Amino acid sequence: MTKTAPQPAPPPAEVHLIASDAEAIETAHSLAAEFAAYASVRDRDRILPWQQLERFSASGLWGISVPREHGGAGVSVVTLARVIAIIGAADGSLAQIPQNHFYALEVLRSGGSPDQQARFNALALAGHRFGNALAEIGARDFNRRTRLSRDGDRLFVTGQKFYCTGAIFAHWIPTLVVDEDERQQIVFIPRAADGVSVTDDWDGFGQRVTGSGSVAFDRVEVQPDWVVPFQSSFENPTPIGPLAQILHAAIDLGIGKGAFQDTLPFIHERARPWLDSGVDRAADDPLLVAGVGDVALRLRAAEALLHRAGRAVDEAIADTTDFTVAQASLAVAAARALTTTAGLLAASKLFELTGTSATLTEDNLDRHWRNVRTHSLHDPVRWKYHAIGNHSLNGINPPRHGAI
Repeated sequence: MTKTAPQPAPPPAEVHLIASDAEAIETAHSLAAEFAAYASVRDRDRILPWQQLERFSASGLWGISVPREHGGAGVSVVTLARVIAIIGAADGSLAQIPQNHFYALEVLRSGGSPDQQARFNALALAGHRFGNALAEIGARDFNRRTRLSRDGDRLFVTGQKFYCTGAIFAHWIPTLVVDEDERQQIVFIPRAADGVSVTDDWDGFGQRVTGSGSVAFDRVEVQPDWVVPFQSSFENPTPIGPLAQILHAAIDLGIGKGAFQDTLPFIHERARPWLDSGVDRAADDPLLVAGVGDVALRLRAAEALLHRAGRAVDEAIADTTDFTVAQASLAVAAARALTTTAGLLAASKLFELTGTSATLTEDNLDRHWRNVRTHSLHDPVRWKYHAIGNHSLNGINPPRHGAI
């Protein structure tokens, strides 16, 4: 059933200002412990996490990427990815909701004017959440049909969007449009603006409480200073693409680690050894133990590649050149390839290693596989291997866009 989504509550009255990378990690662990408690119930009953998002916003974590010159902690991308993975292990949906918030802040950092950066970074630090209205359906190409048009001195946005993760919960909706010169721009549109309607119609089998519904813009009037250059950000090298993709990798890693965390106690408390193993406990079954080792190793390898990719993106932000951005894209592509496969493996092996009793509906352990499978479809991992192979074999750098 679809329904018009309610307006979010105003930003929290008090938002903690996180001061360092270490504090960001500590805060993420503390929140993850809270979020994990009812994550299964929220997924099972499709309860949108309004209360959890208020805690998430008030914690200050949504402002950690704001540069120090604008009053934020300016944490490293290594830390940002780690924070998302920590939250993802507790609740994959909650980890995905701020992905486009951080993406919008990077678009702003790369292409926004000083005044735009000052304004929207201050809003992020004050607890305002940015959603997204980027993707469209209804055509097989990737051309955007949502328009930014001019009527005299006034600007209007008209169009339809789907897969709008976070828009339901957002105070601002960064929206990808095409202007009258056929150039792509990002427009920061207030969620409460006249003509904006958000529909809670996401019915995918995974990531069920991300609020990834539809947004319609019916001749919504916007201000010129809400329009941030987007297409020009890819005509020159920028870290926008790698930054977006490393957050997706962190989400998949987090979900995989969450599945693994649920696998271990189930083996100790409820699983049975196979009858040919010659042991009394499942935890002593040699083939089961080897299977656990396989998953653990792949998750650790994926985490190492995520850390390596974060350093590469940090280098590209500090010194943005064709070389550093290409290296960041390649490092992130490698991380995405392995976090996808490791996350899927962990979620699938949960059942192979624990047995039929793990499929009981009351445990809802299938949410891990549903979540990582759904999220990992954002863009095809096969093209990550292509980017790496094409560079290795032919010396060709990855293309510049938000999906590499």
